[in-house]
Amino acid sequence: MTKAQDFTAIMKDMMGAFPVDTKAFEGAAKNAAVLNEKLASVALTAAEKSSDISSKWTKDTLTKISAIAKVQAEPADYAKAMTDFASAAAEVAAENMAAFAEVAKKLQMDTVEILMAAGKDVAEEASAAVQKATKEATAAAKKVAAK
Repeated sequence: MTKAQDFTAIMKDMMGAFPVDTKAFEGAAKNAAVLNEKLASVALTAAEKSSDISSKWTKDTLTKISAIAKVQAEPADYAKAMTDFASAAAEVAAENMAAFAEVAKKLQMDTVEILMAAGKDVAEEASAAVQKATKEATAAAKKVAAK
């Protein structure tokens, strides 16, 4: 009767010949965390600025509405107060939309800058990792072939 070949020892030898470098995975996880921190910081700064703009816009609008709510001496004064409010509201809206656009523009520029820097770092690390893996695989293959 033939004896079944024990593949456990063969697999163990083969896996030992091709070691896995966990430092690469740890480095990738750390780099991802740093990238996420930078992106979160940029996003939170933009959200804070947008919130400030929105809050100021609301306060300005409420202040201008109080002028409409005041009792007027003549009916025509109500129309004038409403016209003044609409004119001021349109002007403030344009200013605030421009401020929001500036926040969005800065957010976009900062995000692109962070991603470009991260892409450059990843490309350099990947190149180094591939070169190292190639050397290790060649050495391991030679070692296995020599047995």
